[in-house]
Amino acid sequence: MSTDTEHVEEESETSHSLLETWRNWYHVPLVGLVIAFMFWTRTQEFDRFVTDDGTPRLAGVDSWYHWRVIQWTSENYPHTMPYEVWTSFPTGRYVGQFGTLFDQLIVTVAMIVGLGNPSQETLYTVALLSIPAMAALTAIPVFYGGRRLAGTFGGIVSVVVLALAPGQFFSRSTVGQLDHHVGEVLFMAIAVVSMMVALRVAEREKPIYELVVSKDWDALKTPTLYAVLAGLALSLYVWVWPSAVALVGIFGIFFAVHLCLDYVRGVSPDHVAFVGAVSLGVTALVTAVLIEEPGFSVTSFGYLQPLLAILVSVGCVFMAWLARQWNARNIERAYYPIAIGGLITAAFLLMWLLLPDLYGTIVDNAVRRILPVGTNVTDSTIAEAQPPENFSQHVVEEFGMAFYTMLAGLAFLAIRPLRSLEFRAEHTLVIIWSLFLTSMAATQVRFSYYLVLAVAIVNAAFVAGVWDLVNLDVSLERGRESLKSLETYQVLTVVLVVLLLFAPMLPPIASATTWDSGESVGPHEEAMVWQDSNHWLADNTPEPGAYGGADNADELDYYGTYEYPEDGDYDYPEGGYGVMSWWDYGHLITTQGERIPHANPFQAGATSASAYFTADSEERSELILEALGTGESVSDESNEDLEEIVAESDESDEEMRYVMIDDAMAGSKFSAITQWSGPGYENYVEQGEFEAQGQPLPSASENYDDTTLASLYVDDAAEMEHYRLVHENDQYSVVGGMMLNQQQQGPIYSLPLRYALDDPSWNAQTAQMAASLEESNEAGEVNTDLGAQIWDAHITSSVKTFERVDGATLTGTAEDAPEGSTVYASVELETNTERPFTYVQEAEVGEDGTFEVTVPYATNDELGVDDGYTDSAVEATGDYDVTVASDDGENATAIAEGEQDVSETAVVDGEELEVTLEGAEDESFEPPEAGTNVDDVGDEENEANGDGSETEDGGETPIGDDSEGGAEE
Repeated sequence: MSTDTEHVEEESETSHSLLETWRNWYHVPLVGLVIAFMFWTRTQEFDRFVTDDGTPRLAGVDSWYHWRVIQWTSENYPHTMPYEVWTSFPTGRYVGQFGTLFDQLIVTVAMIVGLGNPSQETLYTVALLSIPAMAALTAIPVFYGGRRLAGTFGGIVSVVVLALAPGQFFSRSTVGQLDHHVGEVLFMAIAVVSMMVALRVAEREKPIYELVVSKDWDALKTPTLYAVLAGLALSLYVWVWPSAVALVGIFGIFFAVHLCLDYVRGVSPDHVAFVGAVSLGVTALVTAVLIEEPGFSVTSFGYLQPLLAILVSVGCVFMAWLARQWNARNIERAYYPIAIGGLITAAFLLMWLLLPDLYGTIVDNAVRRILPVGTNVTDSTIAEAQPPENFSQHVVEEFGMAFYTMLAGLAFLAIRPLRSLEFRAEHTLVIIWSLFLTSMAATQVRFSYYLVLAVAIVNAAFVAGVWDLVNLDVSLERGRESLKSLETYQVLTVVLVVLLLFAPMLPPIASATTWDSGESVGPHEEAMVWQDSNHWLADNTPEPGAYGGADNADELDYYGTYEYPEDGDYDYPEGGYGVMSWWDYGHLITTQGERIPHANPFQAGATSASAYFTADSEERSELILEALGTGESVSDESNEDLEEIVAESDESDEEMRYVMIDDAMAGSKFSAITQWSGPGYENYVEQGEFEAQGQPLPSASENYDDTTLASLYVDDAAEMEHYRLVHENDQYSVVGGMMLNQQQQGPIYSLPLRYALDDPSWNAQTAQMAASLEESNEAGEVNTDLGAQIWDAHITSSVKTFERVDGATLTGTAEDAPEGSTVYASVELETNTERPFTYVQEAEVGEDGTFEVTVPYATNDELGVDDGYTDSAVEATGDYDVTVASDDGENATAIAEGEQDVSETAVVDGEELEVTLEGAEDESFEPPEAGTNVDDVGDEENEANGDGSETEDGGETPIGDDSEGGAEE
């Protein structure tokens, strides 16, 4: 053989070897590229979340609490937070879904990067990048899931679908979204694919009861190993998110269905039952170790997870045993599924009778999370927990046509046995799992981030099914020959499949691709507005445990460890206090302000917060706050019942000291607030005096004006005795009625103006807007000066902070005043935004000529944070003017008058101050009006912007101006 011939033969062998290597490994670089693409699309705007001073900028409210837990875990590594006293005042709270494996993994990576002592910058950077990294890594189990259904090419199809899907999964896994959702998706994918593998191994190895009895471990070793790994994967998923117990239930339904199918078709159920018994048994053991809170809560590491897992494990053993008994008695196999269905029904009936808590938890969460058969009233106030309005349109927006091709893929899997193809348990698992994920996505819009897994994996089966139908046979081994053999209809089919799967997620058809969406991510706007107010709270109020001069701040260490109290009610020390706000903002108050909120996004305290904000008098709102922490309901009781609860309570040291309200609470979120405690939103709306094109417009009724929320936020606590404004944000909003579009009107709504105002102080431009709105209100007209139809509206700070104080009582005697005369006590104030306003309090003169007026504002700031009190950003510009008048109408006559300074000590300690009155020099008297003194702001030269400049057209910058990015929804 010549050298040339030998060289040619060697080259042929080398080419074949390279081809073989490429055929075996081509998926690795392709999947690697997909992973890199997924990571890149999600991190394009990384710089928007990093600041020079290290202040976090995150994309979601829950992300802030994960940041809190990650910081805590870093300080106490490797432990995670056992019990949280920096939320849910005055009880504290077990935080359940936070401080799980998800947070531990992030901190562990940071520990490695930081060589055991990561800086805050390192910790924050790792936390930001961990989310897109987990999303990208999800491609690995998705590839193997698709590969199991349709080979390597099917796996490639699956990961490409996953990478291009622009919906919930993408939006929840971009940089800045420091939330456990992406961890849920990653570990669910691992758990499901692990179970698929374990089932296939069991069908191949065929473990049966006799092998277990004879202890033939050589025969059982392989199926046992894979079943144990599947159980560990499921346990890790539960460890990431306690509510992952839902997957345990889905697996339970799968085992019940497939064991019945196996038995009916004459196959021993032992094989699959072995996997269920071992894997779910492992899950029961692992999750039993994780128990932290007694009870059956879905969101806590409690009894539910191990109990449900052991029920599925034992159920698998029982079904295999029953099948053997069925055989022994020669009963018709077709009756076996009916018997199983009857036994399951009986089991639920017994659970209802003997374990009502467990039964209630399962049924309630099935309705709320899994089955689209109804919506919880309070869940309907949570945007992500609502069902999609139009499911067909929703899935197209989420996945393009890939959802419908997934349904075709499920059909292909279901009919495989009818086409004389192999019947595989993992196919049954994928079908049942996919149907449940579809149901979950139809129940709550957020669960589309789970459905993306089924859509991606099952489309591999769709592609394989179409390939089989058209007899497509293309392979690397045959090379050009396989391509030349293609028929026209086969090529057209390939093109059609590609267009169906990918065209709706790519330009020009896609309205938003993943890379486009990745360019638009940014910090949570609401959180950024609240950050200024919360930072003020942290710097200008005493530490919890130090209020009123108490020396107990050390007992409430921000990174401290607190044991779970036996009764679930933490005993806060003297000087501990809470902050009342709506539950949406609880995590922001904890993390940005380092203060303790009452309500939080766990929805703890939501009902009592609703009752407080909708209370129709200061007396009732005060009773509600004083009754908190007693364990009694505060929403439905009468004032007399609340007084009795307070009288019997020993919680006097646990006070709610601050109240924070924003524009959304007073506007667009007010409807949701009313639904938690009632009465409903319609009770606060009426057809008022405002009209548009001859049609009456809905506006806030007197009932709304009487709420504690409106009395504080809209009226600056006018005529309230125990509340004072201590800070307001320097960004503004319009709160009132407004036309959202031509078909929809918002009678109680809010619209941020932060894009329309450039100067961060209460300046002439702001005053001009306020005056324009006030003029329209008085005339009963719609105002369009701000570029939108607005009526019965006010311009005010986006976030206001109030303090609860005892108030100083001004007393005096007006000897010449007839009984029933009115006493007016007023003081001029100025906020940190330079907004001037007047506080007014009124009282009546008694029969003996005496009077008492309780006021919350001091005229000096002699106390501050070092003394255990508030360094208020709202200051009086003079003393109180106290006037006694004979009538509060237009012809009021002044009888006596005087001035009184009020010390901070008098306000916080509830002291009495004697007011010296003298006869009025001028009997003509106009009663003072509470509210913003627009006329005192700016001057004539500052027509628009408060700095002597004007806008280009001489007017205000309209809402939604493209140069400012438009108004927030």
